[in-house]
Order: sequence, then C-alpha cells, then structure tokens
Amino acid sequence: MSYLITPKGYKPILDLRQTELGIKQIKEFFQLNLSSELRLRRVTAPLFVLKGMGINDDLNGVERPVSFPIKDMGDVQAEVVHSLAKWKRLTLAEYHIEPGYGIYTDMNAIRADEELGNLHSLYVDQWDWERVITAEDRNIDFLKEIVNRIYAAMVRTEYMVYEMYPSIRPCLPAKLHFIHAEELRQLYPHLTAKEREHAIAKKHGAVFIIGIGCRLGDGKKHDGRAPDYDDYTTPGLNDLPGLNGDLVLWDEVLQRSIELSSMGIRVDKEALVRQLKLEGEEQRLELYFHKRLLDDTLPLSIGGGIGQSRLCMFYLRKAHIGEIQASIWPESMRQTCREHNIHLI
Repeated sequence: MSYLITPKGYKPILDLRQTELGIKQIKEFFQLNLSSELRLRRVTAPLFVLKGMGINDDLNGVERPVSFPIKDMGDVQAEVVHSLAKWKRLTLAEYHIEPGYGIYTDMNAIRADEELGNLHSLYVDQWDWERVITAEDRNIDFLKEIVNRIYAAMVRTEYMVYEMYPSIRPCLPAKLHFIHAEELRQLYPHLTAKEREHAIAKKHGAVFIIGIGCRLGDGKKHDGRAPDYDDYTTPGLNDLPGLNGDLVLWDEVLQRSIELSSMGIRVDKEALVRQLKLEGEEQRLELYFHKRLLDDTLPLSIGGGIGQSRLCMFYLRKAHIGEIQASIWPESMRQTCREHNIHLI
C-alpha cells in the first residue's frame, strides 16, 4: 500500500447525496466550458486497442497494460488503454479536423500497476482532448495560451461549485504561475522533484511546470513522459527545452500538491526521431502510429488529459479519490479511512 494521508480532524463537507450531485454538475459544466474554450467536438473513445500498433500510451514505459485475447480474431491481443494520447491524433486525421479545432472524449482506463492512495486508483477517468495546430503554433507562447484557457474553465467551474454549495469557498488564484522544471530545480536544489511541486504549488496555489520528460541540469528528469507524443526537447522558454507540462494545484485538505492535468504540443517528425533516439527506443519507428507520423499523414497537434475524479475531489474538498469514484482498495486502506472519517465508495 502506498502512503496514505489521513488529514487530522477531517470531516466531509458534503454527504453522499450532495457529493453525487456535485460530481454530476462539475462534469457537465466543466466539459462544456472546455469545449467552448478550445473549440472541441465530442467523440466516442475506445476502451481498448490492438497490441503492437504503437497506439497505446506508454506512460513512463514501465507500467503493464491490461491485455486479453480476442477469441473471434484468432486470439490476437488487445490492450486496455492507459490514455488516448496517440489515438486522438489518428482521430483528428480521420475526421479531417482543421487547425484551430479539435476533439475531446471521456477516457476510461485501468492501470493495474498504480500505487494506490489518496490520488491514485486502478480506475482512471479523464477528459482526453486534442486540437489541430499549425507549424507556427509550435512555440511556448501558444502552449501558455492554451493552458490559460483551460485554467479559466477551471476557475469558472470552481465558482459554479461555490454557488451550488456556499460552504465550499473558492481558493484558486486568478492567475496561473508558469515555471520550467529546470528553474524549479534551481529554486529548490535540495528537494526531490515531488517536494518541489509541493513547495511551488503551496507558494502560488496553481502552477504549470514546463519541460516534463527532458533531462535537467542534474541529468535527471522532473518526471517521466513517453518519448513519442509530447515534445519535451524543443527549445522553449528562455532556451530551456520543453513544449509540454503539468498543471498542479495546492490542495488544502491534503496539504500537498495535486496534479490535475498533463498536456503539451505533440512531437513532429524531427522531435519524434530525436526523442526516441535519446531514449534508445528507435525500434518504435516501425510501428503503425509512428509510420503515420513520419509519412505526414497525421496533423500537428496539441493535447492532454484532465483527471475527472481528481478535479471533482479538489472542488468538493475530499481527502481521497475513492470518495468520488467506485474502485477496489486494500481492506487495510478501507479500514484506516473509516477510522479517519473518509468514506470510500
């Protein structure tokens, strides 16, 4: 069992009925605002994809996807998606989406290797979105513009929750703070990457950390990122690499940072080859997705994912993601949560 935070004196603000109503309202309100801000149309997403196509998200490269044989296709293997980072780009091409427009979808996944705790569950639900861009859009200013639009939708949603439940006071700052992972490392040189996130989020309330996946000045990465979807090696802010990042908020209930979204400008051909070479994964260039990108049959794009349960957890001031979604938890965790007034669904 991973580390479990049990806030002292924790008492849920909302009962189960209020919580379920709040979840419904948050999801409906936020996705409409996200769609409006980024000009996205909703599409239907798969729960699984064929193995060996290069379509599934590799996350940090070590997580095992849940797989199963398909009887009616000669037991060919399918994999439950980790996320839809690559599938969405294929869909943009299939739908012939024009620059400045995109898609979003409800993504559901199973991540069997997650370390279960307050923020991590076997069950993942998020809004996956992707938008077509031009070559001129592949810069740090455009990334920041898109991130600010998403954050604006988050701020509006928080106010909607306050109108619905006045006992939940808004806490998000009006302005989102941007910082590169290397600048963050230099700011807190004696802290671990996760401790740096806690420190900067507590200071500013809401932060976007740029350059997730690239190696920093100490030779280490702030966090892992698959090398074949986000562009984290292109020169960006102050000539530091990175056209991607994580949106992190300070959570008063848990007294720690909480990552709500990862997103970025996606790799073009040059970035794909460069990043696969850096990671020693050049064999992926023979996979279906990667060949499509190299053949110029996929559009340039920007995209990301936004955790639905985590977002609801933050807005409704819950201490555990299991108060928002139904999942499987170790009995020892359920018992500890019961003892601390955390009611897991």
